Amino acid sequence: MQIKIIDKTCKWLVCVIGYSFLFLVIKLWLLPCHAQAADGPQYKKSSVAITVPDEVLINQDGEKVRLKDFLNDPAQPVVVDFIYGTCTTICPILSAGFANLQRKLGGDSRKVRLVSITIDPEHDTPKVMKEYLERYHARPGWDFLTGSRASIENVMREFDAYFPDKMSHLPLNFIRQPGDGKWVRLYGLMSSGDFMNECQQAGIK
Repeated sequence: MQIKIIDKTCKWLVCVIGYSFLFLVIKLWLLPCHAQAADGPQYKKSSVAITVPDEVLINQDGEKVRLKDFLNDPAQPVVVDFIYGTCTTICPILSAGFANLQRKLGGDSRKVRLVSITIDPEHDTPKVMKEYLERYHARPGWDFLTGSRASIENVMREFDAYFPDKMSHLPLNFIRQPGDGKWVRLYGLMSSGDFMNECQQAGIK
């Protein structure tokens, strides 16, 4: 009898801890940027030089994409992140940011190229990626790319976002401004307000 009570108590504690963590993640995402003003941004921003590698990747429709050409339009702002389809921690927050940006842009969503690049190419097939984008109601202008392990690792290294395995990946966004072609690196979990502010500062409106 005592063992059953202890077992039920342990299960209850696991549930409480799990829901508490989920609540904190949701609270961070919904927190308006003015609420963080006193302490400053909870993420790190830096200007970086990126040479987009000439790798051929595959999108969610099974089509080949030459990455260098895909991101080459200097007049079009670009936002890149690194995720994987079965991720349940960082990736949903990053993808919620992309989805929220597309909703804000409405009919102008194609003006910004959103690119999610998998760090788990062995699992993330075009079918998996397409289903992932559908879960976030992705609109035209948001692509999910995969490729060979060698190609993906080369892209990660060029973006200074190399992760030896998917469980060690970090919350990263890269924004390329239209016109001057400069890249901004954003490291850390961001609120919706902070992400939108950074996009606006980069000329995405």
